Amino acid sequence: MLAALLPLAAATALPLVLWHLPVLHLAPNRLVTGAPIPADAAFGPWLWPLLVLAGLGPGLASADRGRAGAILAVLACVGGLALLLAALGTGAADLLAGHPPAARARLASGAWIAGLGLCAGLARSARSGRLPGAGWLAALAVAALLAGLGHGGTLDGLSLVVEFKARRDGLAQAILAHLALAGGALALAGLVTAGLGPWRRGRGAVDLLVGGLQVVPAIALLGGLVAATSALLTLVPSLRAHGVSALGAGPALVGIAAYLLLPLWRGLQGALRAPDPASLDAARALGLTPRQILTGLRLPLGAPVLIGGVRVAAVQALGLATLAPLVGAGGLGRLVFDGMAQFAPDLILLGALPVIALSLSAESGLSALEAAARRRWPS
Repeated sequence: MLAALLPLAAATALPLVLWHLPVLHLAPNRLVTGAPIPADAAFGPWLWPLLVLAGLGPGLASADRGRAGAILAVLACVGGLALLLAALGTGAADLLAGHPPAARARLASGAWIAGLGLCAGLARSARSGRLPGAGWLAALAVAALLAGLGHGGTLDGLSLVVEFKARRDGLAQAILAHLALAGGALALAGLVTAGLGPWRRGRGAVDLLVGGLQVVPAIALLGGLVAATSALLTLVPSLRAHGVSALGAGPALVGIAAYLLLPLWRGLQGALRAPDPASLDAARALGLTPRQILTGLRLPLGAPVLIGGVRVAAVQALGLATLAPLVGAGGLGRLVFDGMAQFAPDLILLGALPVIALSLSAESGLSALEAAARRRWPS
């Protein structure tokens, strides 16, 4: 009974959201929220076709009517997203006409919920249709829509796009710096984990250490690293000549890497325990050395568990790198903290949305690699 009602609920949810919640806020400047604008005032003639597609796409996506229905749901969701973005851009431009240049049209709750709902419907319908690379196809479709409408200037009236254009070059540099911080911390934590892996007698101490680090708040750990590095530089001033600094990327890398030790350590230990005792006894009976058992049996059979640990650590690294500006490093967190200091919500989103996109990409890519490893070496 509930399964039969699900398509109906999905088909009515987004139209109701668009009808009752504001889709834009019109503000005199970037620092205030502004007045809420309902969909009928913002969208004009775009409203009714949008309501139809907003109900049709998620409704078909929830119905599970085979590949043909899934493809139709994909087309409806993509059409709904395109119409929603075009309506928001056009509505924002119309609302700003005649207002001072400082006026802003900001996305409101109705627009965010409708956009996320259509994206969820697109992802579900792509998966249910068993389309090759369904998740990536859905992400590429959304990215292509945004790029096409943005290049055509349709979205120029939205406050988020105004912030993006004002900081386009800085945003690219911030993304590269963010990836460098996250990747460097992941590599550092991986080296430490690999070095601790063969240490059999001290596993209990390592478990206690990496688990205890998770209890320490990130800001407290970063602050402690800055204080410790400052004290070290006071004792050994010559370290400054070698590039050691109490602020910057160094403390950020060490602090982020400290939190990544737990998922990597548990993933490595799970990988080493993956083979059953009979397989290990057979390998030893054949005369294989411990190194050969490690590289030929433990790591291949434990690859899915190890990749799972890397997946958790990679997503965690991308999130924690947002805090790096607190100790003088760069990255997308600088945009987030600048937006918080200026009370500018769209500047916060400009830094936060790429972090979310990068985290979802890392999660999807490493999940696919983990699934491939499980098919290659089933437990």
